[in-house]
Amino acid sequence: MMRRNPRAAYAACVADLLADSAVQSMRRLPQHAPGVSCFHHCVLVSYTSFRICRALGLDARAAARGGLLHDLYLYNWRDRPVRASLRHLFTHPAAALRNAMDRFLLDWREADIIRSHMFPLTPTRAYHCWEALVVSTMDKLCAAAELFRLTGLFTGADRLAVPAARSEAGPALSRRAG
Repeated sequence: MMRRNPRAAYAACVADLLADSAVQSMRRLPQHAPGVSCFHHCVLVSYTSFRICRALGLDARAAARGGLLHDLYLYNWRDRPVRASLRHLFTHPAAALRNAMDRFLLDWREADIIRSHMFPLTPTRAYHCWEALVVSTMDKLCAAAELFRLTGLFTGADRLAVPAARSEAGPALSRRAG
């Protein structure tokens, strides 16, 4: 049954992440193109990566979760001076990984996806799993699609019904992977 409904299977993989206030706060952060939030970019990357990994027999759950958290850096990079904005390209994966590890238990694939998603721009952070390669590739393709307003071509992920958190002021999860 889940094979026929990829949206339901995807939602089951990321429901706990979507309920988190920090993940929801990405809705307020701009991303690559006007009108596209960091949250919506991450959902697009996450869902398309989930679909590809599922079709290839890879760990689609890790791709969905790592893809959703890959830009969990939680600051507006556009508010920074030009030099700091350029530095963001190289440093935001580490910030996103720190934030994700502070809030969720990550498996090694999810951590690798977040850490390496800017490869080859971050040459010391190469992929250690196929799922990281898929998410990184989809990150770049989705960014280009957002800039050219072509996100509708990506399996309808931009139309996913993604619920807002019940309480944005609720307590934060603070589970750290050991």
